[in-house]
Amino acid sequence: MGVGGKAIPPNVDRVSGIESDALFILLVEKDAAFMRLAEDRFYNRFPCIILTAKGQPDVATRLFLRRLKVELKLPVLALVDSDPYGLKILSVYMCGSKNMSYDSANLTTPDIKWLGVRPSDLDKYRVPEQCRLPMTDHDIKVGKELLEEDFVKQNEGWVKELETMLRTKQKAEIQALSSFGFQYLTEVYLPLKLQEQDWI
Repeated sequence: MGVGGKAIPPNVDRVSGIESDALFILLVEKDAAFMRLAEDRFYNRFPCIILTAKGQPDVATRLFLRRLKVELKLPVLALVDSDPYGLKILSVYMCGSKNMSYDSANLTTPDIKWLGVRPSDLDKYRVPEQCRLPMTDHDIKVGKELLEEDFVKQNEGWVKELETMLRTKQKAEIQALSSFGFQYLTEVYLPLKLQEQDWI
């Protein structure tokens, strides 16, 4: 579909005959990271469907993700910022939004794996201190609230990562990885993650 990808149509329910040779779905929080992956043609080396809602998940993207997951039976790996907001976005994909709880069954994809960027990655991949951001009081409040959410409690790995985030009081955006070079995300970080099956 070219470097910019293709917009998800509002009438996803009318799309039929979905087929793919992808091995997984890569759900990306940020448009900038999506563009980097598209420009580097990441999907040629690691056959995958790359999907983004450019931030807050809209209904069409959530519906399309669920259709892909159900019909193609592929694992969904998420790439979000290492901050409470990144996890809040994941929670909308997984559990639905509070505003639309009446329709959440058709819009949710509960079994999403958190690939990155995780708090433990900041030290593991030696993300420079100047690329890390201090958490605000609001971030810490949201982080503590997330620890009480069922979808977090169900996954010991998620609990540990959130506790690490709250203990270090540091957050980082996906773009922090580009401090090592523009193609670090596609050439080093994601290939290592996928080879090691480093998701939770």
